[in-house]
Amino acid sequence: MANDMSPGPAPAKVAIGDPRPVPGPRSKAIFAAEAEVMAPGLQSIALYSQLAVDHAHGCTIVDADGAEYLDFIAGIAVGSLGHGHPRYVEKLRQQLGRATFGSFATENRARFLKLLRSVLPPGLTHVQLFSGGAEAVEAAMRLAKSVTGKYEFVGFWGGFHGKTGGVAPFLGGSSHQNLGPGASGVHLAPYANCYHCPWNMQQPTCGLACAEHLRAMIKTATRHQLAAILIEPMQGTAGNVIPPDDFLPAVKAIAQEFDALLIADEVLTGFGRTGTMFACEQSGTIPDVMTLGKGMGGGFPLSGLASSLQAMSAKPFGEPSGSSSSYGGNPLAATAGLAAVEAIVEEALVGNAAAVGAAMLARLREMQERHRCIGDVRGRGLLIGVELVADRTSKEPLERAITFALFQDCLRRGLITMSYSHNIRINPPLVITEAEALHGLDIFEEALTAVEQRFRLQ
Repeated sequence: MANDMSPGPAPAKVAIGDPRPVPGPRSKAIFAAEAEVMAPGLQSIALYSQLAVDHAHGCTIVDADGAEYLDFIAGIAVGSLGHGHPRYVEKLRQQLGRATFGSFATENRARFLKLLRSVLPPGLTHVQLFSGGAEAVEAAMRLAKSVTGKYEFVGFWGGFHGKTGGVAPFLGGSSHQNLGPGASGVHLAPYANCYHCPWNMQQPTCGLACAEHLRAMIKTATRHQLAAILIEPMQGTAGNVIPPDDFLPAVKAIAQEFDALLIADEVLTGFGRTGTMFACEQSGTIPDVMTLGKGMGGGFPLSGLASSLQAMSAKPFGEPSGSSSSYGGNPLAATAGLAAVEAIVEEALVGNAAAVGAAMLARLREMQERHRCIGDVRGRGLLIGVELVADRTSKEPLERAITFALFQDCLRRGLITMSYSHNIRINPPLVITEAEALHGLDIFEEALTAVEQRFRLQ
């Protein structure tokens, strides 16, 4: 091995808020050792920080050099319970010694499914379990084809539903460039991103022009074989975009108009992330199909989809092995889901997300008055977006060199946040306290002020 990862003396503890070099020598050595084999397409935040994690607890991550970081990403909204939650650790420890794989029924899975049905919107009574978000979304597409007998789908600009072949046609940006043509029958329409309205209109006088465009596009651009409209009730990868409350109900009405299903992709937004159990509840919308994941497993790879028994029974989806997965709903995954959802319900983490998120939004909007580079602040619960601009009128994004400097400055002060992009996504664990959250925003503002001075933005 070319890199020396020998332990050496124990690192001194470096608390959050104390500036430090990032990465430290131990992290750098471990990262370099991994990079000898690890392919370069790792998540951006791991590549840019080059941190090596030693351990983590609650909302704090400790690296191999003993430095502590406040976690504002939760593994990209995966760690709903934070790190090392006692209930979660103990239930998984117990299950590890009993059974870990297979599709046979288990007591924990039966309890998990019963609990899951109790928190799902009315009418979504049955669940199939998988491992990853894209797998669940592709399953939802197969379900829609089975139910309707049709084959076309509509998604939205800025949407993200995974990177596998079936959902790749829904990707925007550079992620799908040079990959050749995707599956046919997928159409994309503008999302209700009011800060970047394609028609330069304003709510509420716009008359939901985006919804009217969607209706017209389906009439004119499809072959009238629409199986489903696939939508994130609030978009994550696009920058935690929050549409107006009347957008999702309008999209459902359009789906019904064309005898199509509405698939709500709640992989990111579900299980309390937005301050309600599911984001679609905030507009009173019940989809025909809902995809689940991320926070549902508390960090364990677990996803699923929910719909009615009638829909789930449609063939070929409802045939034996017609919608199953070798890993889906295995004993360890089901136990992780049980532990996570029990904690979310019993520890009132949905309400905590709503309360702490409101405090964070208020603080960020105060910050916006002091920093002209903050063009937009938006969010629901602990799904928060901050958009950095070079000019508030043109909304031109702040250049990458500046946002990357902000990311590094936050790290040096002990805050892990996705500030390497001008579209900053803040998704801390649902267990975060208001004191922790506001301290993290103090660090963010300190870093932002330093970067503004360095690049003469003020």
